[in-house]
This record gives sequence, structure tokens and C-alpha cells, in this order.
Amino acid sequence: MKLSPESEAIVRATAGVVAENAETITKVFYPAMFAAHPELLNVFNRANQAVGEQPKALAASVVAFAVQLIDPDAPDFTPVMRRIAHKHVSLGIQARQYTIVGKHLLDAVGTVLGDAVTPEVRAAWDEVYWLFGTSLIAEEAKLYAEGGTVPEEPWRQYRVVERFEESDDAFSLVLAPVAGDTPAHRTGQYVAIAVDLPDGTRQPRQYTISSGPRGDALRVTIKRVHGVGDAPDGQVSTWLHENARPGTLLDLSQPAGDVVLDASDNPLVLVSAGIGITPVAAILEDLSRRQPHRTVRLFHADRAHDTHALYASLRRQVLAMDDARAQNWYEADAEQAPTLHPARPGFMDLTEVDLPDDATVFMCGPLPFMRSARATLMQRGIPSERIHYEVFGPDLWVQQPDSDIDSAAA
Repeated sequence: MKLSPESEAIVRATAGVVAENAETITKVFYPAMFAAHPELLNVFNRANQAVGEQPKALAASVVAFAVQLIDPDAPDFTPVMRRIAHKHVSLGIQARQYTIVGKHLLDAVGTVLGDAVTPEVRAAWDEVYWLFGTSLIAEEAKLYAEGGTVPEEPWRQYRVVERFEESDDAFSLVLAPVAGDTPAHRTGQYVAIAVDLPDGTRQPRQYTISSGPRGDALRVTIKRVHGVGDAPDGQVSTWLHENARPGTLLDLSQPAGDVVLDASDNPLVLVSAGIGITPVAAILEDLSRRQPHRTVRLFHADRAHDTHALYASLRRQVLAMDDARAQNWYEADAEQAPTLHPARPGFMDLTEVDLPDDATVFMCGPLPFMRSARATLMQRGIPSERIHYEVFGPDLWVQQPDSDIDSAAA
């Protein structure tokens, strides 16, 4: 994948100014695109738009892709591309929508940079965009085919067959397809649930499949999002919290996600915070059945014991395995944890915990939490290529310095 010589020279000359203005460009791009194509508001997460995460993620991704095209020493963008493709498939993105995005994105470049965007500069960045877009279209087509999904019909109806209250705000839904078999998924993947909201809009959100492969149903564990400051409460999580009961019909995507349990028997270190426990729960459920002898260390941080979702099932699975140990940290009321598994007070501290040799790490939680945990683990000798992560919402890790981009590619 290469730029034409003419475009490469122009991109080299203009990459700095585009990167400097990338976030401003995307802030112009999204409103213009939604004004022309309001139907796309049903695809994009409005909450991420409101707080600015989606524009930042798009800007970082396009700039990182362009840098890879002109700098042979830049980090490989392929793993990031694959991650974006999985997110897009879960949202039902279609190839024809790339034409809409491309036009409005390049129009926004012209609006922000003005006379500096000559026809030649626009053509060069159009070439960058279509190398980016066609790579994603090809990867997404492959994922749709593997999932048996027709891209024009990405949603499949499921029925809620059971609901379990995990805490005041967290709950689990067991879901079975209305027709046909439950699709196969890899442990650690997620699905998107699309909800028709009372205001007439439709919004999708991604939720980790918190159970291992079962064959007849899948489980998702959801935390109701409460707004902080000026941010509103989560629309979809609130609707599901209030309305999803046994018998409710929901639209789900095919399973997606590239952070999955491998088939090796290497030791595992699982690091999570809050509702980031969901992929960890899926991994432990799978391991307790298929690899009960595998060495596992589980480290989890939460506000308190009564907000620790899936605690009882996780405890059973840890006790059922030969070499699994768990350590929890609670910001408040750590003394309320069961005496068999005492929790430590305060924030997670991995500086002195037991780490198996040659361990592979899976992390899930807020980005600041994962950056801190990753730094500590690397200081303790775990190389970045063995540290994998899942993040809810737009993946902003690609914005970080090269060392963090390497981790994102892992």
C-alpha cells in the first residue's frame, strides 16, 4: 500500500499542518456531514460526539495512517486498522458510507486550511483517505462474510431470556436469537445493541459478551451510566436498565472484537477496573471449563464491594481452577469484602503483586487506569507486545507517543 510519488511529496510537505489542525478539521466535518445526512446520527454514538471523543479518535487514526504511508519507521498501522474494522462491523457500517465520509472530511480540510488546500493538495489527501477507506472496506467485508452477515442487514433480533441484578447499576442479560442458532464468538468479543429511544432516535452501544461460548445464548453485563457534571446520563444503558426484561426484543450485531483469548497455555494476567470486568468474566468462565490448570492472576479495582459486578461467579471460577488467584482493590469499604478474598483499600497498585513468568496480559477499563497499569507492568519486565487491551468507546490510545502506539498495536 503506497501513495503515488506526487501525492507522497505533497503529504510529506503538508502532514504537519494537517496533524496540527486535525481535531479542528473533524469538529467541522461531523456537523456538516450530519446536516447533509442526518440518517448517520443513528450510527454514530452521540455521547462520544458530545464529549469530543469521536473527533479525536478519527483525527488520530487518519494522521497515524498518513504518517505510516510516508515514514517507513512509523509503527505498523495494520492492528489499529483491524480494530477499527471490528468496531465498524458491530455498528453496521457499509461500504457506500465511505463516499459520504470522504467528501465531507475533505471539504472540512478545505474549510479549516483555506487557500493552502490547492487542488493538488486535496487530491493527495483524497488518495490518503481512499487508501485508508478501501483497506477498511476490505477488512470489514471479510468480517461480515465470516459472521454470515449481509452488510445491508447487520442487525439480528434477540429475546431477553433472563436478567440478573449485579449491583444497583449493573445488570446481566442472557440473550437468545429469535430465529436460528446463536452465532459463534471468540472469548473476549462484544456485540452492539441498537435501541430505539423515546425521542425517536436510534442508538447503538457495544457491550462485551461476559460469558464464554455457550451455544444456545450469550450474556452481556451492562452498567447504567450516570452523567458527571454537565454530561447527561447514558441514553442506551438507562433505557436497557429500565426496560430490558425477560421477553424484551433487542437488535444485536454479529460478535466483533480482536482482543480475544488465545489458544496457548501461557500464564495470564487479567487487569480490570469497574465494568471492565466483563471480558475478564468471559475469559475465566471459558478457562474454568477448558483449561482449569492454566495459571491465572486476576487484579481488579472497583469503587466498593457492592459495586463489583459478577463477583460471585468470578469467585467460583477462581476457586475451581488449580492455579488462579485474585486480588481486588476497593476505593471504599474494603473491609466489607469476604474474608476468603480480602480486598486492599484504595487504588490498584501492581508494584509488588505476584506476576508469573512469561505472562500475557489482558486489560480493560478507563484509559488512564490502563496507561498506569501498563507502565507498572512494563517496569516489572513485561514487554509491551504481551500487553493487550480493550477500551469502551473510541480508541484514543493511538494519539499517544510512539511507546503507547506500540501498545495499541499489540
